[in-house]
Amino acid sequence: MAHGGNTKAAAVPQRLLAEATRLFADRGFDRTSVQEIVEAAGVTKGALYHYFGSKDDLLHEVYARVLRLQTERLEEIASGTGTVAERLHRAAADVVVTSIENLDDTKIFFRSMHQLSPEKQKAVRAERRRYHERFRALVEEGRRQGTFRAELRPDLVVDFFFGSVHHLGTWYREGGPLSAAQVAEEFADLLLYSVRQP
Repeated sequence: MAHGGNTKAAAVPQRLLAEATRLFADRGFDRTSVQEIVEAAGVTKGALYHYFGSKDDLLHEVYARVLRLQTERLEEIASGTGTVAERLHRAAADVVVTSIENLDDTKIFFRSMHQLSPEKQKAVRAERRRYHERFRALVEEGRRQGTFRAELRPDLVVDFFFGSVHHLGTWYREGGPLSAAQVAEEFADLLLYSVRQP
């Protein structure tokens, strides 16, 4: 294969992230050493510092990649076809599914975020705020159109909904009675029932 070399190089950051995620989940961010991560990934410390710079950067990337995926998908849904109610329902269901599919990453991150440097914490909050603002814009749009209740407070709607999404890590179990899609559908329905104009 012509670009086998590139594939191999591309696999190193993925491997480092996968092993870091597993170790952070098993024993916690602060109790995992850089040495353990590189040994598990089968690379040198030099490789880790080449791609990530620090253990902090790895933790940041664990969360940032989930947020990037969710932001791309939200952008696609929000600017896509359908009524504002349909788009909000799709966006709400999608963030539940992607959160459940990446539950380890999200759990690790919320458990360890306070251990990031203040600059990184600030960057993460800004990234998350941008995501929430895009979601909030859908609620605003529906309110302006009269599809959603006029007295809604979009900020509270976002806080209320994402509070539930961030709580998924405390109770959702893979192989439990509900699939990710079922939880997503229920969450999205609850959101829509609460914002709609009766």
